[in-house]
Amino acid sequence: VTQAQWTRFMGANPSRFQGPKRPVEQVSWSEVMEFLGRLNGRQDGFHYRLPTEAEWEYAARAGSEDDFAGNLDAMAWYRNNAGGATHEVGLLQPNAFGLFDMHGNVWEWCADWYSASAYATAGGVNPEGPTTGTERVVRGGSWHYARELQRSAFRFKLPPGSRLGSVGFRIAREPDESRIVR
Repeated sequence: VTQAQWTRFMGANPSRFQGPKRPVEQVSWSEVMEFLGRLNGRQDGFHYRLPTEAEWEYAARAGSEDDFAGNLDAMAWYRNNAGGATHEVGLLQPNAFGLFDMHGNVWEWCADWYSASAYATAGGVNPEGPTTGTERVVRGGSWHYARELQRSAFRFKLPPGSRLGSVGFRIAREPDESRIVR
C-alpha cells in the first residue's frame, strides 16, 4: 500500500520516507486494521484483508523453491542497494506472479499471530497460524536489512503496536461473498 493510498483513506501520512508512490510505513497492525475497515466500508464488491503468512510466502515464492524468487539485486531494495531509505513501489523487477517488492523495501504485516513452531505444527496446504499471541508476523525483509533476511522463508515478529520506518503492508483482495447475487 502506497502513501497516496493510505492518505486517501486515513488523512495523514505517518511515513518517515515521504513520497506518494513509496510504501506507507510506520503503521501499526491495529492502524492497518482501521485502514482495511475503511477500505471495506466502500462496499465495492470486494473484501480486503491482510494475507495470511502462508499466502504471503506462496505469493513471494511465485513457484520458486529457491531462497529468493529471482535475482535479489534486480527485484529488491535492501541494505546493499537501497541507500538507507524506501523507494517507490514497482521500480524493480516483479516475481514470476507479477508481484513487485515481495522482497525488500518494507517488511509487511501478515494476518497471523507469530509462533516459532507454526509451520512445524500446522502442516498441510495453507496452514493457519495460532488464534492468539503477543506478536504478529511480518515478512519480506526491508531496505534496512542484509541479504539473508530477504529470503522468502524468513519469518520475523513484532508486537502489533509497533510503528517502524521499515514496516508497511500489502493487502489481499477477494470477492465479497455477502454481496454476490445468486
